Amino acid sequence: MNKTKKAIFQSAIEIFSKAGYNGATMDDIAINAGVAKGTLYYHFKSKEEIFNYIITNGLEMMRVAVEDAVKAEENTVLKIRTMCKFQLELIYENKDFFKVIMSQVWGQELRQVELRKCIEEYLKTIERFLQEGMDNGVLKKSDSNFMAYTFFGTLFSAAIYELINAENTDIEMLIDNLMNFIFKGIEM
Repeated sequence: MNKTKKAIFQSAIEIFSKAGYNGATMDDIAINAGVAKGTLYYHFKSKEEIFNYIITNGLEMMRVAVEDAVKAEENTVLKIRTMCKFQLELIYENKDFFKVIMSQVWGQELRQVELRKCIEEYLKTIERFLQEGMDNGVLKKSDSNFMAYTFFGTLFSAAIYELINAENTDIEMLIDNLMNFIFKGIEM
């Protein structure tokens, strides 16, 4: 991604996060990115195209980053812990991006349907790690697809908790709690 496109990418995330999809304008994105309107339209033909670009590329960068972080781990439990930690760190470091995702995950507009497709691709990575845990006998056999959604939802809920409470959350403690919850559930 070249410098101009990166500036537009960051600007669009910020504007969509603050104004919402419907409130965001191409003018606002261009001004915030410090580029001429013609430059913006050279790279992106519409607000919808920018939105789809930031979602597709943002989630793909996140997927690759999580996979790279987990590669070094041999132990399945450590892979899951590393994935959990890295994903939470990405959420905390990219709050505006996740606000955009959360605000657009519902609905039937084309952009919302496309967003869900991107999330499903990301979830395949999580599902693969969970399936590995089942195959290795570390996790009990279950529907790995459903488990991936539940795992992702649990991590997102933890991120929402931090956003709502505006605390400086201790990620290690949060991960310990999440891992305990994931591996042991809520049963006594």
